[in-house]
Amino acid sequence: MPARDLRLVVIDRDGTLNQDPEDFLHGPDDWQPLPGALEAIARLNEAGWRVVVASNQAGLGRGLFDLDTLNAIHARMHKAVAQAGGRIEAVFFCPHAPEDACDCRKPAPGLFRQIAARFGTSPSQLVVVGDSVRDAGAGVAAGCDTHLVLTGQSAAWRGVGRPPGVPQAVALHDDLLAFAEALVERDASAGREGAA
Repeated sequence: MPARDLRLVVIDRDGTLNQDPEDFLHGPDDWQPLPGALEAIARLNEAGWRVVVASNQAGLGRGLFDLDTLNAIHARMHKAVAQAGGRIEAVFFCPHAPEDACDCRKPAPGLFRQIAARFGTSPSQLVVVGDSVRDAGAGVAAGCDTHLVLTGQSAAWRGVGRPPGVPQAVALHDDLLAFAEALVERDASAGREGAA
């Protein structure tokens, strides 16, 4: 598939796809999907979108868990998504602690640039969604089509308004399923306009 035809959604993990832990996920049993999140990925896949996950994992850099634990958590995630009829193609993560001052820890844009490079496209072609000001900042900094779900860190803003620090260019959605439906509808509307 040529890069110009690539339709790629980049989803944050904690607070967007699964319940936001108080500190970090200690193991696979801690991974619990948010309501409608698995269906959202299946819906995106059905509409022709490829899905990857992008997540800060400072616990690795701090030695709070190891790569085997992270892989086991992601194996549980992949299985749950597959059982719902969806597929996550890849998981990208920043393993650094905040004090490492890397370019891949959101809100820095490096992780999205890595994803774009891996898939042979431009960051401007990525649709990214997360639950925090940090996620939104990274997406905007990378030049992505950026969305925020009002779950996880932004749950308190549902029905209230835009969280402070979230640029006006960032679209808001109640949750991942609402985001997926809005993206699919936007595609359908664009298709209808193109056919007119």
